[in-house]
Amino acid sequence: MRRGQFSKPDGRAPGLRGNLSCWRKAGPLMWRLLPDAGGCKPRRSNRRRKGPGRLAALAFLALLMSGPGFARPLDQVRESGIIALCAHPNALPFSAKDGDRHGFQIELAEAIAREVGVRLETHWVVESYDLNRADCDFVLDAIADPEAQAESRLKLSKSYASSGVTLAVRGDNGTIHALADLTAAGKIGILPGSMAAMYLDQHGIQTSPAGFESDLLDEVATGELAGAAVTPTAIGYYNAGHALHPMKAIAVFAAIPELNWNLAVGIAKPDTALTATINAALDKLVAAGAVKTIYARYGVELAPPR
Repeated sequence: MRRGQFSKPDGRAPGLRGNLSCWRKAGPLMWRLLPDAGGCKPRRSNRRRKGPGRLAALAFLALLMSGPGFARPLDQVRESGIIALCAHPNALPFSAKDGDRHGFQIELAEAIAREVGVRLETHWVVESYDLNRADCDFVLDAIADPEAQAESRLKLSKSYASSGVTLAVRGDNGTIHALADLTAAGKIGILPGSMAAMYLDQHGIQTSPAGFESDLLDEVATGELAGAAVTPTAIGYYNAGHALHPMKAIAVFAAIPELNWNLAVGIAKPDTALTATINAALDKLVAAGAVKTIYARYGVELAPPR
């Protein structure tokens, strides 16, 4: 698989790591590039940043598709023998340019490309000035939401999974079982400006902000926080690297529509044939258990679409 050229030499994007819960804000602020636009501006910290997460890996990707010229129908994709994915070069478990593992988005994109009958080319995109140069056909883990779709101008495939916000607590925590338990639990970590932060504030829950899910989970592990509002993906990937001291998820936000969503392939202005072909590829991969297997390699247990 040939990798695209649109990445920084060091493969890092300082300050861009965040979380999908930042996207569920008061109003459709999906698909924006920077944390201070999407409400996930990190606090200053001496912690070593471990690379960007969902906000960096996904928020800018739909912007790549909004300009003219990024619209290849199926016949052109097959004629070229290539389908192009946009992804961030340093955003495990989502995507990574270097290392032994390249992330579940890359692995799923490769599987889709094989079903389409072409090979995958990945364009690595980090900064806003890369947007005008990247020519991508699709992105993965797009939020299947009508407002998000309208704002991003992406065509969505059928949903292949669901995600959202959940509460991470230490595995040995036996005191938090529901939202009512949070009032006396202590501080709950949140991503600033997120809908989860707003929801907890409205319910009188004491919160503590951080820009990075990994920092929040580290603080839960040390006892600085009683819990943290993060995605199941963050918990699964964290547990894959901390098997002796895992987190557990408490579904305190399960009944809140704004904090739960489906995931789909985001396709750049496709024709009907390309959409149908990607949908058929997803059907086959989901039925075979391949999608779940790919995500499970990174500790992520996929939930079916809602």
